[in-house]
This record gives sequence, structure tokens and C-alpha cells, in this order.
Amino acid sequence: MTDGLLLPPGAGRDIPGVDMTLKVGAERSRQWSVFEARVAPGFDVGAHLHHHAEEMFYILEGELDLLAFHPRDEAEGDWRAWESDSGASVFRGGPGSFMHVPTGCPHAFFNPGPMPARMLFVVAPSGHEDYMREMAELVTAGGGPPDQAAIAALRARHDIHQLTSFGRRPLPG
Repeated sequence: MTDGLLLPPGAGRDIPGVDMTLKVGAERSRQWSVFEARVAPGFDVGAHLHHHAEEMFYILEGELDLLAFHPRDEAEGDWRAWESDSGASVFRGGPGSFMHVPTGCPHAFFNPGPMPARMLFVVAPSGHEDYMREMAELVTAGGGPPDQAAIAALRARHDIHQLTSFGRRPLPG
């Protein structure tokens, strides 16, 4: 029999370079990985999808623009302007907002506010922490801008199919 896991606030394994803390990963669960993520103002993960994973996001602090639908038109440009065939549009979520992303569904998040946002992030199946560690190594290596070809190759290896650009956007004002 295996015991459960109890973590006090702030505990877990930090993933330097991506401002995330792994709470539970593949070493404890084959089903899912759980992270506490801090999202910097202006950060845009970019619209993307996974063919083999599903995700859940629960906002704890701050606000995030959230996308979790297939766009009506060609998936290009600013995803924050997309609409679905049913008329769904991007949602601005604050504390207590929840987003479920089924396998194959385009999704994204962006921090439009002046302060960092914080969220609980769940990925199934487990193992997403391997991708996050490798991404952290790429973005912190060499002191200059990360190698975009290396990032694209990393994403492809980890079932992340980018639809729009990834990175920081200037905030209005």
C-alpha cells in the first residue's frame, strides 16, 4: 500500500527558469502531474494543442485570458480575437476560474494584468515535468534569446503543436 502526499503551502520541487513548482509528477502518479504556476504580466503561452494530453487550469490569484475551443476560421493571428462556431470567445478569468482542455482542443493563456497571476495546472497523463525542465534549460542557457529551432523540436517531442507564437507581449499603456 502507498501513502498519500501532504505538502504545506509553498512546498514541492521548483522548476527554475519557468516559475513553476511541481507538486506531483510521474514519480508518484501515472495519471497526472500537478504544478503551481506563476504567470508573469504579458506572458502568452500561445495557442497550441496536444494529441495525447488533457489539461486543467484553476486560477488562484490575478487574471488570465483563457482560450479552450476550436476557432471558427483559420487558426492564425492573435488568438484573443478568435471565436468558435458556437460563438464562444476568449474568457477573462480571475480567482476561482477553471478551464478544462480536452485532448486535441486548441488552448492558450495570457496574463493581461500588471501583476503575476498564479494557477494550479494539471496535465494528464503524467510526465509534463520533463518538458518543463527541458524548456527551462533552453530558455536559461547561453544568456541570450533561446534557440527557436530547439524550442520547436522540444515541443514536437512532447506533443505540443504550436498554433501561434509563444512568449511575452507588451502590455497596453
